Amino acid sequence: MTTRDTADLGEFQFLSGESIPSLEVAYETYGEFTGDNAVLVCHALTGSPHVARRPDAGGDTAGQARAWWGDVVGPGKAIDTTEYYVVCANTPGSCYGTTGPASENPETGEPYGTDFPPVTVGDWTRSQRQLLDELGVGRLHAVVGGSVGGMNVLDWLRRYPDDVDRAAAVATAARLDPQCLALDTVARRAITSDPNWNGGHYYGGPEPEDGLARARQIGHIMYLSKPSMARKFGRRSAGRETVREEPPDPAAAFFPYREVESYLDYQADKFTDRFDANSYLYMTRAMDDFDLSAGYESDADALAAFEGELLLVSFTGDWHFTVEQAEALAEACREADVDIAHHVVESDHGHDAFLVEPEKVGPPLDELLEDGLAGRTITDTAPEPDIKPEESFAPVHTSLFSE
Repeated sequence: MTTRDTADLGEFQFLSGESIPSLEVAYETYGEFTGDNAVLVCHALTGSPHVARRPDAGGDTAGQARAWWGDVVGPGKAIDTTEYYVVCANTPGSCYGTTGPASENPETGEPYGTDFPPVTVGDWTRSQRQLLDELGVGRLHAVVGGSVGGMNVLDWLRRYPDDVDRAAAVATAARLDPQCLALDTVARRAITSDPNWNGGHYYGGPEPEDGLARARQIGHIMYLSKPSMARKFGRRSAGRETVREEPPDPAAAFFPYREVESYLDYQADKFTDRFDANSYLYMTRAMDDFDLSAGYESDADALAAFEGELLLVSFTGDWHFTVEQAEALAEACREADVDIAHHVVESDHGHDAFLVEPEKVGPPLDELLEDGLAGRTITDTAPEPDIKPEESFAPVHTSLFSE
């Protein structure tokens, strides 16, 4: 059983204090609800509620919006939709069906644009809780998410600790580091410096596609690792048959159009066809703002009320959300007496690993949902005494999950 629908949650007050008359949340469900088998999946920055493949989804847009975790969620997959009732909801501020900057303001009849209230990860969590109430779902068997979706998971544990039995936060951290904050700042400046941005009120006219394209290219560089870029592109020319639409500068015709340039241009073109520039501003702001310890004395204090089990999954090649950041979060959980396992995957794919290596992501999630942290193959990489921190993150290979 699958459903694709929109729920009207009525008037919604954001944590900023501002309200909108009606918040509509687009969501998809997979499987049948039996009362104690609900799994909420939280999407990443530019993802959508379309987390798994559907027989009626042939016309969906490309990229993460199209079954973005289709090899992890589905019948017989790690998050098995024949066993679990899976819910994935588009977050407020995005542009895949949930109310956001591109939506019509009922009070003016025009798109909100940047009159839309500021959005936080906490607003995502609160809207998900209200949606689940509408669906008749109380306590969750599990909440799972990657990247900023993993931050969404952590916010569930501090905001609704009694509503979650098990949780998995994949390729995430308790907060962004200054380098990532800086890169997100440059990406947003690329959008707001586009002459077509018009203060965010560009709907009905030319859109800031160039600015959004540059922002997405910065994002793609953040998601890849040096080894993965060297392997995929090297310094190779894209070839004579690959022609850029127009040279970026007069001297460009003299130099080769490299594969890495071609890749970034292609990804930017695809992205501007499917995503809204204002939504990119709002979503990155929400991610940048998230700090697990905000309002608490520490990360441990923020998680102290959670009595379920938490699995952290990190990737050795991910410099966006590092293994060290995940281990710091795991240590905060140990301090708070939260049942925790930190599973480190050896990968050189960078941050994209949680999307492009389902064979490494799926097994630990499957085991968590089935057996919890008592499962004998999940490895907690807590540092041993007398081991330096940089030596304590022993990679865990997929083979360890075979019987």
